[in-house]
Order: sequence, then structure tokens, then C-alpha cells
Amino acid sequence: MEVLIRDPVCEMQVEHDQYTIEYLQMHFAFCSLQCQERFKENPHLYVGLPGQKSPRQEGREVIKQRRLRLAQPLSSAQEDEVVQALRDMMGIKAVTAAGDLIEMKYDLLQANAEQIESRLEEVGVRFGEGWAERLRRAFVHYEEECEVGNLNVHEKSGVHRPHH
Repeated sequence: MEVLIRDPVCEMQVEHDQYTIEYLQMHFAFCSLQCQERFKENPHLYVGLPGQKSPRQEGREVIKQRRLRLAQPLSSAQEDEVVQALRDMMGIKAVTAAGDLIEMKYDLLQANAEQIESRLEEVGVRFGEGWAERLRRAFVHYEEECEVGNLNVHEKSGVHRPHH
């Protein structure tokens, strides 16, 4: 008889020896490589820390918001296609695209940056004319802005950085 255990990411019942990893002397199995990768990126989101429950164990979402600024505006047909492609992904809570701006909210427990970037590139390839690279660049630029923003938080008070 097969031993089934719960995938900590999507909570599906999976075979004990399917896409397995050991973490903190605990055995985990996953329904897919995507769930395994999501877990590896942020295991504490799913299994918590010693003495603390994880957001998943508490039934919470971990909502992340991204705003991407494109070098060139999308046509209305392209806006619709980008929105639909992202909405079809698990974990995407909201998406808007207008001109040179794409905004999205997603649950970090269900979707990650690499998956979203990959989906944007797939859509860009369908658009042709360099769109895959434009969408990827907007995504990477967002991450750079976030890193700069995170660094600014840790600067000493009295140091003023102009905001763009």
C-alpha cells in the first residue's frame, strides 16, 4: 500500500517518495517540481521556524505586490493578453495592465518571481518584436528598485536619498 503525505505547498496528498527533500531533519514530498522549488526558496513560509507556525499552517496568505514599468507601452490587445496570462496562474490575486504599467498582487505561498517572469517571457515571445526582453527587463528592473529600497531602509537617519 502506498504511503501518502501532504505536499506542504499546495496541500495535495502525494506519494512519500515523490519529489522529495530533507529539511531540518524532516522529510517532505511534493506533487511537482514547481511546488518543490517554491518550498526550497522559502521553507519557513510552509513549515515555520522553531516555536512558530508558518503562514501556511496558520491559513494566511503572504501577499506581494509588484509594479512593472515598461520601456514601451502595450497595445490594448497586448494588455488583455498579459492580464489573462498572469490571471491564469495559481496564486495571482489581481493584475492590471495599462500602457507602460503592469501591476500585480500575488500570494507568495502559491506563485514565485521566476514563474511570473517565465510567464511574462512566454507572452512576450508571442508578441514578437523584442517584447520578451522588454517584459523581462521591466521585471528585473523592479527587483533592482526593490533591492535599492531595502538598502535605503537600513541607512542612518539624516542621510537623504532623492526618490525617482
